[in-house]
Amino acid sequence: MDKIKSFHELFEIILNGSQEESRKAARATRRLIYRNTTDWKSRSMEIKKIVGNASAQYNKITDEFRQENFVMAISVMYFIHDRESEPDFLFPWFFQLLQHKNGNIRHATVRMIDNDLGPLTVHIRCPGQKSIVNITPQKADQILFGLRTNLNNLLDASWKSSYKKYKYVNSLPSGTHKSVQLILSYLNECCDERLWMGNV
Repeated sequence: MDKIKSFHELFEIILNGSQEESRKAARATRRLIYRNTTDWKSRSMEIKKIVGNASAQYNKITDEFRQENFVMAISVMYFIHDRESEPDFLFPWFFQLLQHKNGNIRHATVRMIDNDLGPLTVHIRCPGQKSIVNITPQKADQILFGLRTNLNNLLDASWKSSYKKYKYVNSLPSGTHKSVQLILSYLNECCDERLWMGNV
């Protein structure tokens, strides 16, 4: 993997290599992102293209190990996307991933959503400070309110009566319900009550 020069090559291996090659390529993604290079501009353009097409590409994958490796690789480069004017562009895909039976896929998805919550809540946490998302505070509130509504719907759909005995989120069994609870906990930490009072 040390000879790999591009993200395109890594994703070709993730999607078409053997199970072990695919796993190694997914893990090599992070190393390639942080490798010193004089050609960062073209590499960032490559990343933006891959992330922008992630949902459509994922839907073509049938092997679970490739799905896992693909999502893991996307999750380490997701923060480089260039969609600051539509920061929720992959949210529909994320809701699909949160329902996956594979815990590594769900965990990577939780990380990606949490990564978006910081910029989306800057106007709430630090009034007056500029965010990297290129939207109005009102639009950010609408996205956050929609996110919370969809997460609550997913929470209800994944509820089991056996969860009543668990006092803490971290104690819940691994699954969609726990993953959604973790995101909601962080979302509630980032937002004040006015957002949930319908003042969007």
